[in-house]
Amino acid sequence: MKGRKYLVYDVFTGERLAGNPLAVVLDCDGLDTEGMQRIAREFNLSETSFVLPPENPKHKARVRIFTPVYEMPFAGHPTVGTAIALAELDSSRTDEIFVLEENIGLFRCAISRSETGIFAEFDIPELSKQSELTVEPEVIGAALGLDPHEIGFENHRVGLWSAGVPYLTVPVANLDVAKRARLDSPAWLEFTPRRTDGKPASAYVYTRDTVHHDSSFHARMFVAGSPSYEDPATGSAAAAFSGAITHFDAPSDGPARFWIEQGMEMGRPSRIRLEIDVEGGKLTAARIGGNAVKIAEGMLFA
Repeated sequence: MKGRKYLVYDVFTGERLAGNPLAVVLDCDGLDTEGMQRIAREFNLSETSFVLPPENPKHKARVRIFTPVYEMPFAGHPTVGTAIALAELDSSRTDEIFVLEENIGLFRCAISRSETGIFAEFDIPELSKQSELTVEPEVIGAALGLDPHEIGFENHRVGLWSAGVPYLTVPVANLDVAKRARLDSPAWLEFTPRRTDGKPASAYVYTRDTVHHDSSFHARMFVAGSPSYEDPATGSAAAAFSGAITHFDAPSDGPARFWIEQGMEMGRPSRIRLEIDVEGGKLTAARIGGNAVKIAEGMLFA
């Protein structure tokens, strides 16, 4: 029986058994949507990416991304992990730039190699934008098990931001508050806005108080549902967060770089690099980057 090769990577980390795990299924030409969804359900990871021939031969690959229950328009850790997996399959190359085709559009990926491994970054698919949010902060805080005075720091306030996937961004006072956050999924589902595919916007809890001195922010991301779960590293949330940083921190014109730590409360520490370009006080571009390490590989007979 002919099989398809698969690879499993831990993404947004340089260490195995940390970061966010991702299954990458290769040679998926001829595999239909139902088949991809069933395979993603079999892996039962937060996301599985499927590599197909590109529609444009100048591009590297067509990539489709599935959770165990639905397809994503794009996601950060599958983009970084798949880019690194494809780069490792072609070890003859050094640093390179290529394009991945995803449902939401084209992703320009830059690969850099060093003695510590491969680093990949991608341009976010669209600039982060803020949408109107009418929910009171104390209601949002209650759904996270937090008191009203623990929501917000400096001038940072709760907001709804999206760079292709919307997140309800929730600034909290300090690291202790972030660690105590717990999502009450039924309460969250009563008020959270819905994405264009009908899925609820997720909670992105963040604080400037960090564990590591070289981190700019500490973050946690919760997905409401049945069951709800926490994600150890979320590139699409960092992409949305680029708008909040620009809005609240008003960085000077030019490039700026931020390291976001996530997943520590889960025992799967991760590091996401967010770079933004600001011109005239406005966000003009942003990039998400990180490392990934292969943890397993095999053949899939499905």
